[in-house]
Amino acid sequence: MARATLTISSKNYSSWSLRGWLLARFAKLDFDERIVPPDDADARKEILLLSPSILVPCLRHEGVTVWDTLAIAEYLHEVKPRAGLLPADRAARAHCRAICGEMHSGFASLRAALPMNLKGDFPDFKVWARAQADIERICEIWRDCLECYGGPYLFGARRTMADAMYAPVATRFATYHVPLDEASRRYCEAVLSMPEMVEWTEAALAEEEEIDELDVEF
Repeated sequence: MARATLTISSKNYSSWSLRGWLLARFAKLDFDERIVPPDDADARKEILLLSPSILVPCLRHEGVTVWDTLAIAEYLHEVKPRAGLLPADRAARAHCRAICGEMHSGFASLRAALPMNLKGDFPDFKVWARAQADIERICEIWRDCLECYGGPYLFGARRTMADAMYAPVATRFATYHVPLDEASRRYCEAVLSMPEMVEWTEAALAEEEEIDELDVEF
């Protein structure tokens, strides 16, 4: 049977692609990458938040095609239940799904003001007030999870779909030098030091394509 295929776009700019890729890696799914270049019109619209729907990443596996990161996460949980993408405890599973949903559908100001850009480094970046409110809410979610489940990841010692969903935020906080409380800072460090994140970041830094709109300090 053919290997699974995961279609993604820019590793430097595409937060949704990173989420889908991490989910597949956390699930230990064997897959081939299909990369849509950032100059592709549809990919560019998605990266610049101009698309009404997000169709990348897209997973093809055993005759099934599934897009949208939450749908991919739930699908992978079904086909790879031992991977632990959701916690074993029922209450923790509900908590995990809730914060994943909040990340998936919310934090629009953060996305607009602090776009993912792994090549970028903006130490004097001024954060908009609305984006600051998003940052504070995210850190509240992180602190609550770390206190409840003991860390170093959001639901304990094992990575879950929540860590994949919030990983791009950790890169944003690093790129824009966002001041963080100690618990949130340690969580960011844990996420960014994961072998999968190191691999992704190295590939992102090697990309030749650049999107001028995302390479400026606004």
